[in-house]
Amino acid sequence: MSPSPTPSAPDPAPGEPTPRPHRREESDTVSPTRPPADPPGDDTLDLRLDELVTLLEGGHVDADPLDGDLLDSVASWKPAQTSAGLFQLVPVRLERDLRLVARWMNDPAVAAFWELAGPETVTAEHLRTQLEGDGRSVPCLGVLDATPMSYFEIYRADLDPLARHYPARPHDTGIHLLIGGVTDRGRGVGSTLLRAVADLVLDHRPRCTRVVAEPDIRNIPSVSAFLSGGFRYAAEVDLPDKRAALMIRDRALRHAL
Repeated sequence: MSPSPTPSAPDPAPGEPTPRPHRREESDTVSPTRPPADPPGDDTLDLRLDELVTLLEGGHVDADPLDGDLLDSVASWKPAQTSAGLFQLVPVRLERDLRLVARWMNDPAVAAFWELAGPETVTAEHLRTQLEGDGRSVPCLGVLDATPMSYFEIYRADLDPLARHYPARPHDTGIHLLIGGVTDRGRGVGSTLLRAVADLVLDHRPRCTRVVAEPDIRNIPSVSAFLSGGFRYAAEVDLPDKRAALMIRDRALRHAL
């Protein structure tokens, strides 16, 4: 759910999640030229067999005993300086943040993708599932220059239902994003934040080699924003609720894109 002196690409449309909770962000421009699919073997499946079987059965893969938690303590990640300002991920606290996140979810542009419009109890259930889970998904406020203005979900893509639909690698980390304020949409802020958050993941998760996302293939502004934010188009994948563009930001290419 991402900065530069060159003209910025449009932000993604305000939302869009894979098997419930997953979605993205907003924008208003033209379709990028689709890059070619990866050559055979580029994104090969290298989960251990026992992990793969567990995932396919919908089970839980235990964290490495050396893990502080499944996502390496998102709450401890330091702020990042971006061209849009000082940005920080702040894990959601239900009692503090529910009203704000629920208001964003009821924005029609967001609700079209996240499908969480309604009373605060709808958003509360969505957040509580993550907050009371095993830590494989962490809901966060995106705070820019001390102002909460976006919502992110940082999740273990290799432990998510998404892993059944693409060649997942251990510690693949996913991003879902929505931009809350209308004034922050359509001016490149989304691409700036996507790049910043992907870099935060790679900086703080040394075993993660890829950051992934799966915007709806029809959501051209969202795909454009991921491309501008340093992600590459890897494939189209059929998910239960959409046909998605699999977007990947590789550790090995992070300074080249």
